[in-house]
Amino acid sequence: MTDIPADLRMAFDAYERALMDDDLDALDAAFAPGAATLRGDGAGLLVGHDEISAFRGFRGGVPARVIESVEYRPLGDGIALLVSVSRFVAGGRGLQTQVWQLVDGRWLITAAHVTPRSAAFDRAVWRTVGDPLYQGAWEGPLAGLTVAVKDLFAVKGYRIGAGNPAYLDSARAETTSAPAVGDLLRGGASLRGIARTDEFAYSIAGDNPHYGTPPNAAVPGALPGGSSSGPASAVALGHADIALATDTAGSVRVPASYQGLWGLRTTHDLVPRQGLLPLAQTFDTVGWLTRDGATLQAVADWCLSYDGSGSTESVLGASGDDLPWRFRVPAEALAAAEPATRAAFEAFVAASALPVEEVSLGDLDGYLVPFRTVQGAEAWRNNGEWLRAHPGATGPAVAERFRAAAAVTPADEASARAALAPLREALHALVQDAVLLLPTVPGPAPARSASGADVEAVRQNTLRLTTPAAVGGLPALSVPLLRVAPASDAARTRPPAPAPVGVSLISRAGTDIALVRLGRALNALHALHARSSETDSA
Repeated sequence: MTDIPADLRMAFDAYERALMDDDLDALDAAFAPGAATLRGDGAGLLVGHDEISAFRGFRGGVPARVIESVEYRPLGDGIALLVSVSRFVAGGRGLQTQVWQLVDGRWLITAAHVTPRSAAFDRAVWRTVGDPLYQGAWEGPLAGLTVAVKDLFAVKGYRIGAGNPAYLDSARAETTSAPAVGDLLRGGASLRGIARTDEFAYSIAGDNPHYGTPPNAAVPGALPGGSSSGPASAVALGHADIALATDTAGSVRVPASYQGLWGLRTTHDLVPRQGLLPLAQTFDTVGWLTRDGATLQAVADWCLSYDGSGSTESVLGASGDDLPWRFRVPAEALAAAEPATRAAFEAFVAASALPVEEVSLGDLDGYLVPFRTVQGAEAWRNNGEWLRAHPGATGPAVAERFRAAAAVTPADEASARAALAPLREALHALVQDAVLLLPTVPGPAPARSASGADVEAVRQNTLRLTTPAAVGGLPALSVPLLRVAPASDAARTRPPAPAPVGVSLISRAGTDIALVRLGRALNALHALHARSSETDSA
């Protein structure tokens, strides 16, 4: 591909600076004069320089963003097409398509189309949205932040939908909000809306056959990760600042990894689950997703340690001291990761000069198989009666999981619980004086076009990495530290762009706040080494 001519790139960069500065004179000068110049977006088409100039005068500035990539195609002598991808600082991505032309020796825009970040209401992301839906306290450490609540939590005056329209129709309006919702409101955060979940939270792909698949804001065309797909996408798109979610087998950590977010699965039973529709109570845990570590720290500090919390007792004693700067990497977890993910993880550890000890968790299927048995038994006890009364109400993938769950016998469940006990003890011993470090998922998010069999295979491999923390009831934090190129596709004309993959930190029970602090320190160290590498290469 031909490189962008230097003078055209200078004109493009100057136009971007003018946008960020809302410099109306410079913006007017960047568009070709006359009645033939065009500018369009989702709201319509503007024709002529004067009409474009008038629109810009009342529009106001453009939200802060950075240009991630620019594609250049020459269309003729002195005519060029530029297509650029922009990433907004507040979340989400946009696309700019521009035709530039040499006019009297200057590159000017003669036609432009802007695709902004997705609209604030996307039916695949949201079930109900308000401005806000519920106002939080006017003061508090979370004031000004907005929350997307997974459609499993009770919100006063609204029904729980569980990602299924038939279930929503059969539900009654809640008379009170879940404590986990109330804590965020008391901290000053406002409820933006109720966001979609995979059906009954019994999936980690992020797809929903009834409402559609929420977009992956980090990797266009990829699955968003579930079952907290809606709130995760809302945060990644910039529609909310905090996702209130659940994690049974990875439903916070998987979408965090797929979309480049921070995601915390809290210690099991640390945050009581009143007002939460259960999937499997032995493993169900409340969690949060954010775009940055500072916001997640504020949420954890408030919800897990403030006096009078309606959600939990203070864990400041357990989390007041920093966790040891000592890491253990499970060999089996690295073996379960895709080769490119493993290489990126090992490069990250080496570049950060972390004190790492390789340890063994044992066969990961030793966790997965009994986990799924106990999960299935509880899922059927929780939902079997409703499912028998509503045959055909769920999509095929979730229906198959419930069919398998219905077949679990009491003897199967008892045997599985017995098998999990020593595994839980072994995990607790490993994190007593160190932190487990491993890739959150095997690789980048699969494409939405992937076959059902391929998605199921990814699901099984992912659960091998996510179930140990669930079995141990331990806090687990996914930090967006890796960039990994997806597997090559023969139909592609060039390699795919690197996609986010998280690194998970797992610590002893009750150290949730300290775990977020440790993740932020690790992220800062990683950023420092990355800047040093860029300086050295320059």
